[in-house]
Parts: sequence; structure tokens; C-alpha cells
Amino acid sequence: MHAHLSFDNPPPLPHEVVAEVLERALHDRSAEGEAAGVLVGIALNDDDAEFVEHWCLQVGTRAVPGSPLLGLAGLCLGHTARRFGRLGDEALALARSLAARADTDPEDVDGRALDGYDDVRSFLHLW
Repeated sequence: MHAHLSFDNPPPLPHEVVAEVLERALHDRSAEGEAAGVLVGIALNDDDAEFVEHWCLQVGTRAVPGSPLLGLAGLCLGHTARRFGRLGDEALALARSLAARADTDPEDVDGRALDGYDDVRSFLHLW
């Protein structure tokens, strides 16, 4: 069972801090909690769409199976689609892939990826 964390709209941090925290979490699972807040903070508040999408892609493709960061990356892609009205092809494919993995095996990717992909489809009019 995965514990679902709740977040209080974390603030965006300087890009170099974001990169440092997320890279650390991709190599050290003990840093995943801090990384989760950082990823949500940029997805909800950072105005650089390319930066946000880049880090959602990095986390969503590099986190280990079963990491709560995978579902969160999918959810944050949904936030990115909502806020900016677009996603690149690679990000769109990742959102779809993470949702499919969550649907197949919630122990691999948690259900937040499904919520994120619903947002992607809704805000990018992909129904």
C-alpha cells in the first residue's frame, strides 16, 4: 500500500534548487517526500512551461517502479496541461503510459496518474 501524501500548494522554488532536489530523489528514495512537494510546487506555480514539463518527464521516466513519484508525475502533467493548455508529444505519451501502468498495476504507478491523464484529455480536448 502506498501512503498518499497531501500537499498545501508548495511554492515554486528557484530552478537550480528544483533540479538538485529532484535529481537527488531519483538516486535516493529517502528524498522522495521532499521531491514530491517540489514537483507539485512547480506544476502549480512555476510560469516556465518547458521547465515544468522537463521535470515531469524526468521524474516520470526515471523514478523506479513503485515510487509514488510516478503517479505524481502523471498528476503534475495534468496540472501542466490545465495551466498552459499544451503538452509536448513526449509528455503526452508519458501521461498516457503512466495512466495505463496505473490501470494495470496500482502497485507500480498509483492512481494519481489516472487523474492526471483525465485532466490532460479534458484540458487538451483529446476525448
